[in-house]
Amino acid sequence: MNEEFDIQTYMTRGVENIVAGALKATLKDPRESAFMLQFAAASKKASKRRAEAERNGEHIPPFLIASITSSCNLHCAGCYSRCNHATVDAAPVSQLTDAEWLAIFREADEIGVSFILLAGGEPMLRRDIIEAAGKMPNILFPIFTNGTYIDEDYFRLFDKCRNLIPVMSIEGGREETEKRRGKGAYEKLISNMDALHSKELLFGVSVTVTTQNVREVISRAFLDTLTDRGCRLVVYVEFVPVTEESRELAPGEEERTVLRDGIALLRESCPETVFVSFPGDEKTSGGCIAAGRGFFHINSHGGAEPCPFSPYSDSNVRDTSLREALRSPLFAALREGELLTDDHAGGCVLYEKRSEVEAIMEGKVQP
Repeated sequence: MNEEFDIQTYMTRGVENIVAGALKATLKDPRESAFMLQFAAASKKASKRRAEAERNGEHIPPFLIASITSSCNLHCAGCYSRCNHATVDAAPVSQLTDAEWLAIFREADEIGVSFILLAGGEPMLRRDIIEAAGKMPNILFPIFTNGTYIDEDYFRLFDKCRNLIPVMSIEGGREETEKRRGKGAYEKLISNMDALHSKELLFGVSVTVTTQNVREVISRAFLDTLTDRGCRLVVYVEFVPVTEESRELAPGEEERTVLRDGIALLRESCPETVFVSFPGDEKTSGGCIAAGRGFFHINSHGGAEPCPFSPYSDSNVRDTSLREALRSPLFAALREGELLTDDHAGGCVLYEKRSEVEAIMEGKVQP
């Protein structure tokens, strides 16, 4: 690993840039700006807690991804969660309760986590957990949703709890979106955007980038469709192939270059919007930031995993603290080894090299 690279400094600066961008994006909304100013102060305190832990030999990442349910009402083409059996059609069994998630959120706040991305399945199915998240104003909760369950009750909750930010999945225009997510999905998303904009609520979108849509989703025509409706956050997520049939959709070096250059231009021309790319250019972050380097993942049953694309776990937060989960043998082996910085074709290095992750897991009992 690159000994000169300081992951703590890199991630702290990244958090500061995201907060600064979000604050700039809310300048025209006094209530949202007031919240973002409060959150900026909380984020600085969290950064200090992480820095103090680092000086004591403990690395705390600023991000956590929480998959709060294994249920979803859609069957999107190429969904990694269904292919990994993390999302199923059967009734959920033994998932973490809202009280258990609230305890996790509180511990995350105590140790210095600033962002918790709520995912699924479809996270809007767990209103109880989202309401619990609303009680944690020091943490920003982007909610990655397909948008189908957003209703007036959720609009009221978003208005009351400004730390809850809906981030809706869209794949480009109508054709690309409905090809992956089903008929009627695009109109529902546009309707949600218009409603959120009319209520002056901050929201964003998540775009799964493939070889088929990469140029469309960085075009000004597509961005204008979003920003004209008030969108102030765009998260680009590179498609990770979980079947051989879908491998042709995974961005290669050419598409990643197009995406990287396109985002750079958009950041210059659309300063009022925050653009985030995942995994983005891993060379600038010293390699993949999973397994607790920059973030880690908790699945709906409490298993602590390197990331959602690498569903392996040797600890469960029902039995241990977040701090102890971050020190698990699996996480430690990944951070101390070379897998996270290995060359790979793109997307998720841990998924591409899953046989090597499984070798690390050999002999361990998954929770």
